[in-house]
Amino acid sequence: MARHEIDFSELLDVEALGRECDAIAAGGAARLLEVRAALLPVLKRANAEARDKARALLAEEGSGLNCAERISWVQDHLIKIIHAVVVRHIYPKAGPRMAVTAVGGYGRGTLAPGSDIDLLFLMPPRNAEDVRKAVEFLLYVLWDLGFKVGHATRSVDECITLSKQDMTIRTAILEMRLICGEAALANELQSRFEAEVVRNSGPDFIAAKLAERDLRHQKAGDTRYLVEPNVKEGKGGLRDIQTLFWIAKYHYHVRDAAQLVKLGVLSRQEWRLFQKAEDFLWAVRCQMHFLTGKAEERLSFDIQREISESLGYHNRPNLSAVERFMKHYFLVTKDVGDLTRILCAALEEEQAKPAPGLTGVITRFRKRVRKIPGSAEFVEDQGRIALSDPEVFRRDPVSIIRLFHVADLHGLEYHPDALKAVTRSLTLINDELRENAEANRLFLSILTSRLEPALTLRRMNEAGVLGRFIPEFGKIVAMMQFSMYHHYTVDEHLIRAVEALSEVDKGRCAEEHPLANKLMPHVEEREALYVAVLLHDIAKGRQEDHSIAGARVARKLCPRFGLKPKQTELVAWLIDQHLLMSMVAQTRDLHDRKTITDFAEKVQSLDRLKALLILTICDIRAVGPGVWNGWKGQLLRTLYYETELLLSGGFSEVSRKERAKAAEEALSLALSDWSQKDRKTYSRLHYQPYLLSVALEDQVRHAGFIREADKAGHALATMVRTDSFRAITEITVLAPDHPRLLSIIAGACAAAGANIADAQIYTTTDGRALDTILISREFQDDEDELRRAGTVCRMIEDVLAGKKRLPEVIATRARAKKKNKTFTVHPSVTISNTLSNKFTVIEVEGLDRTGLLADMTVVLADLSLDIHSARITTFGEKVIDTFYVTDLVGQKVTNENRQGTIVQRLKTVITEQEDELRRGMPSGIIAPDPVAVSRSQPKKSRAEA
Repeated sequence: MARHEIDFSELLDVEALGRECDAIAAGGAARLLEVRAALLPVLKRANAEARDKARALLAEEGSGLNCAERISWVQDHLIKIIHAVVVRHIYPKAGPRMAVTAVGGYGRGTLAPGSDIDLLFLMPPRNAEDVRKAVEFLLYVLWDLGFKVGHATRSVDECITLSKQDMTIRTAILEMRLICGEAALANELQSRFEAEVVRNSGPDFIAAKLAERDLRHQKAGDTRYLVEPNVKEGKGGLRDIQTLFWIAKYHYHVRDAAQLVKLGVLSRQEWRLFQKAEDFLWAVRCQMHFLTGKAEERLSFDIQREISESLGYHNRPNLSAVERFMKHYFLVTKDVGDLTRILCAALEEEQAKPAPGLTGVITRFRKRVRKIPGSAEFVEDQGRIALSDPEVFRRDPVSIIRLFHVADLHGLEYHPDALKAVTRSLTLINDELRENAEANRLFLSILTSRLEPALTLRRMNEAGVLGRFIPEFGKIVAMMQFSMYHHYTVDEHLIRAVEALSEVDKGRCAEEHPLANKLMPHVEEREALYVAVLLHDIAKGRQEDHSIAGARVARKLCPRFGLKPKQTELVAWLIDQHLLMSMVAQTRDLHDRKTITDFAEKVQSLDRLKALLILTICDIRAVGPGVWNGWKGQLLRTLYYETELLLSGGFSEVSRKERAKAAEEALSLALSDWSQKDRKTYSRLHYQPYLLSVALEDQVRHAGFIREADKAGHALATMVRTDSFRAITEITVLAPDHPRLLSIIAGACAAAGANIADAQIYTTTDGRALDTILISREFQDDEDELRRAGTVCRMIEDVLAGKKRLPEVIATRARAKKKNKTFTVHPSVTISNTLSNKFTVIEVEGLDRTGLLADMTVVLADLSLDIHSARITTFGEKVIDTFYVTDLVGQKVTNENRQGTIVQRLKTVITEQEDELRRGMPSGIIAPDPVAVSRSQPKKSRAEA
């Protein structure tokens, strides 16, 4: 984005506008309201036309800084014209006694289309009533025009006093700029501010601004790689650039950041990088404000595509236009981070020099250097690793990798000067260094460190080392995936996955990941597992499947890292299959034996199974906050245990009939304190699938629940239990069986705002439905959660009892929920008769929406299909629903014409094109977590009822 010389005159005819406003205000002192009303349409028109021109020029030339300066110039002249009207025609005595100045970002001469206008009105110590009224009139006109104005009215003395006490006020005055009025007042404030406030207070100001920046980063997520970043406040955003301006201006006493090149703080190349970064971020921010019509600072999914188009990005074979734009954005924020480190290094060097009168934080800048045992290249400076001399990297480029290794071994932070030297030495990382055995040994040691490997990898990545040392990693640096599921860029996701593995490795996840915590010490190929976790998504953004391409990359990189052939093959297999366990656990029926046997055939060994489980956990945890939950952990543990039995030869060979009979006897024995009649009645109430898949403890609880309902004569009853570990709340429903009961319950949960995490649905031998619905937990406190679950139960009971009609309540909720049209998911329906020995498996993929679950189950019931089990899994905006079905006589669906009808009807539901399919039926839910609907009953199914 090249900047152009700005011709401001094309935006606004200042003289003509001034004459028109003068004519309106002539003789207007006695009719203030009429003058304001008459000025308003004239100024509004001029402002709108000028901003439209600024927007058009932004689209034409692409410079964000030019656009921000144009809008600031327009704002200046509108204020000047209003001020002139006031002092000439309304309050003439106020003119010589008032200065209107811009402060904050506006004081720097840049303004975004929707930004606030920060003004400081400077007055003499004793200001007359006319001056106060003049300020009020000017402010009222600005407010009438729709501007958000932050303002203060103070004397010079007040400004000096307050700026000494308040760092925010001090920062605002630092960038004060006269717009109009009495220049002498502004000049006095600037000279006194420099002499009485700025002088000798540099260290305190710098420390305050850096602390303020760190706190802001923490609130914004403490990473620049969030896929919906805050362009103004986020890490690497415009506020960070402004912080650099403030620090440079305060410490080096410069008015223009370009002067930092002359002072030797930045190189000419770094200064150009600075300009490009600022120009790009301003272009993005201005486009966002123009597009949304407000001060929108979050670059959310719903505007990213339009912004990328406005800035001229186009699709490429491997990346869409929006992904290319966002990658550029993240690379720019990384550049801002580099520049911050370089400036901080220069500041430390400056402040380390003896200077009279420097106190406070200056002590942390004084050098206290000591040797690091076993290292001649580096020294320790106040707990930070630094270079022993400036030529270390040039003499031996391996020392670039060694710097991070030594820092990790000794738990040292990084001196900004060392990181600046790294950034300026990246060209030394060439093919020779990449193939160097010692460099690769050091890197593998960093990756598999027992300390903080993710922290070190993140520092290497931010310094540009990781992408240079592993060029394949460099290709995914700053790459984002345009979806709601992924919260971070690909490189940040991989580093967070290593972080999750390190936590498991240290035994810190006993409560959250009990199985992984137990298995990790017994993983034979620990190094291979770490490499697989770091590289599992390294081939993202390629045209071929990233798992296959990633395995090929691993076969190339692993020998370079020093891994043995056996380890290399394990890494390649793990990367090739890294999605397998997650997809099977969340989209397949884990009670179907063929699911387990098919999975076991692909895994083949217990060592692979252990490593794949841990990799899967780390991958899911690194997707983003809230993606992992206890229910997903339960699914993975179930799949692991079932597969472990098969791989170890321990899979039960006892027939299902015999095992079901033993389970029935165990239930009867557990009810030993009941009457003989009740024991017989309630232990024989269930079919094989229930007896074989429900824990005995739950069977006993269900028996008591059903007996109590029978004694009370309730045909419909509900029961609630919370489970904080799995982050779910369990609602058990006893009701007369009905072919569309699942749809009705799902709709009722949606109407109550509950997201289903699992549903186990069974039919009793006396024709009733016993459904256990697990909903995602919403409150930490059990009392609050039980109260909320009671509301859901009442909704289910009211709907089943006919007291409420779901179409109206669901329609209301669907209207209230904003439909996300940002994403497109190509609808897909596949039918397979090979995934299960007993059932036809229907897999549906499409864009998630309110009502999808219930609508699909209605369609399957209309098509006379019996749902035996299902998995409903949502990945951000995409849902993958898998149904295990038979026809009404218990056979697979093999007729091709019938399969075609199923596909057509389900695709219609996905795209919401045929409203008659609903026919007033209730809508389903949007499920953020996998839904396991285990419907197990005899051949006389609900669809036949």
